[in-house]
Amino acid sequence: MKNYDVVVIGAGPGGYVAAIRAAQLGLSTACIEGWLDKEGKPVLGGTCLNVGCIPSKALLDSSHHYSFLKNESKQHGINISGVTIDVHKMIQRKAKVVQNLTQGIAGLFRKNKVEWLQGRGKLLGNSQIEVTPTSADAAQPYTVMARHIIIATGSVPMKIPPAMVNNELVFDSTGALEFTDVPRRLGIIGAGVIGLELGSVWKRLGSEVVILEAMDEFLPSVDRQIATEAEKTLRKQGLDIRLGTKVIGTGSNNREVTVTYETAEGKQQLTVDKLIVAVGRKPNTEGLGTKEVGLTMDERGFIQVDAHCKTNLDNIYAIGDVVKGPMLAHKASEEGVAVAERIAGKHGHVNYETIPWVIYTWPEVAWVGKTEQTLKKEGAEYRVGTFPFAASGRAHAMGTTEGLVKILSDARTDRLLGIHIFGPNASELIAEAVLAMEFEGSAEDIARTIHGHPTLSEAMHEAALAVDKRAIHF
Repeated sequence: MKNYDVVVIGAGPGGYVAAIRAAQLGLSTACIEGWLDKEGKPVLGGTCLNVGCIPSKALLDSSHHYSFLKNESKQHGINISGVTIDVHKMIQRKAKVVQNLTQGIAGLFRKNKVEWLQGRGKLLGNSQIEVTPTSADAAQPYTVMARHIIIATGSVPMKIPPAMVNNELVFDSTGALEFTDVPRRLGIIGAGVIGLELGSVWKRLGSEVVILEAMDEFLPSVDRQIATEAEKTLRKQGLDIRLGTKVIGTGSNNREVTVTYETAEGKQQLTVDKLIVAVGRKPNTEGLGTKEVGLTMDERGFIQVDAHCKTNLDNIYAIGDVVKGPMLAHKASEEGVAVAERIAGKHGHVNYETIPWVIYTWPEVAWVGKTEQTLKKEGAEYRVGTFPFAASGRAHAMGTTEGLVKILSDARTDRLLGIHIFGPNASELIAEAVLAMEFEGSAEDIARTIHGHPTLSEAMHEAALAVDKRAIHF
C-alpha cells in the first residue's frame, strides 16, 4: 500500500491547485480524479474546466463575436452581410479550449511531481482511501494511505422533480453546452448566474429565450441598483425574464417541452423546443464514504469545517463547493493553497470578505464586499459614489455605455465596504477593487491613484471621487 503525505480527492480548481501547492512545499502528493471526457479518456480539471467555467466562457465569447458582427458592426463602419453561425464548429472550438487547459494541468502535475491516481476516491478511515479506477480497461480497486486528506470533490447540478433532466429535451447545464443547433424556443428554469449566462449565449445566436425564476426579485444577492440596471439591459437585449414563477410540471413529446408554472395570476404554460434546468448546484459527496468514517455534515449535505477548512476528523480537510460559502472556482483554489500551506506548517489564509463575484453576461456584473441593502440592514453609516459608463470616453469608443461603478465606504473612516460594477469588462475591473479592499484601502486611496486615459478603469477612479462628491466628469 502506497503512502503519501497528502492525498487530494478531486482535481477541479480547488483540488489540483491544492495538490500542486502541497508538492511545491515538499510533500509527497497524489490527486485522485476519475473524470472521463466524451471519448472515455481520463481528464483533469473537474467541472470548471470540463463542463463549467471554461466551456461556458468559450461559448459566451464566440456568441458575442457573432452578435457583434450581426448587430453592431455597422456602427463602426464595418458592413458585413450574410453572417451565419456554425454551431458544430463553435462546439469544436470550445472542446479544443478545454482540451488545451486540461492537458496543461496534467503537465503541471508532471512538473511538480504530483501523482495522478485515475479513479474515484472513497474514505475508508484510518487514513486510508480506496481508489476505484474509472477507465474502460481499469484495474481492480486499490488502497492508498495519507497523513493528510483534502476533499475537493466539487458540486453537481441540482434536480427538481417537476423537470427531470434527460439531456434530450430537458437539459442540465452540462447538456446545454453541447447543443448541436440553435433552438428556436429555449426555456430556462433559474435566473441565476448559470441561467443568465446560458440564456445570453443562445439568445445571441438566435433563440427566443424565456427564463423562469421562482424569486420575486432579480439577482437578490446583487446590489439593488446594479441588479436593476442589469435586468433592464438584459430585457432590452431580448431575454424574457419572468420573476415569481413556480414550475409545477413539464410534459414532452419527441419535439418540444411544455412547462406548467404558477404566478400570482394563476397557472400558465410555456412551450419550448429545449428546456434548461439551472436552479443551482449541491455538494458532490455521493460515494465518498463520509457517513461511514463519521465526517460531520450539515442538513444541506455540506461537509462542516472550521475556519481553517478542517473537518471534525484530525487529518481530513475539505475545500471548495463541498463546504459552505460561494461556489466559486477562485474561492476553491485559494482554500486549496491555504490548506496545503497549513499542512506544511505555514500560515495559509483566505479572506472571505474580499472574494470577487462575476456574472459573464454582456455587459458583465462583478462585485466584492457588501451591498447597499446589507449595509442598511446592519444599520451601518456609509457613503456612496457612483459613475456611469455613459460618461466614460473609452466606453463610448467601444460602443458599450450601459452600466455604472458603485463604491460604498464607511462614513467615518472612508474604508471601502463594497464595490459593485455593471459594465463592459467588469470581470477585469473588479480586480482593482479586490486589491484595494484586501489592503483595507479607502475610497480616497482609489481617488488618489492615477488611472490611465482613456480606460474603463477611469470609471472606478471617478466613482471613488464621487464618494466625496467631487467627480470630475459627471
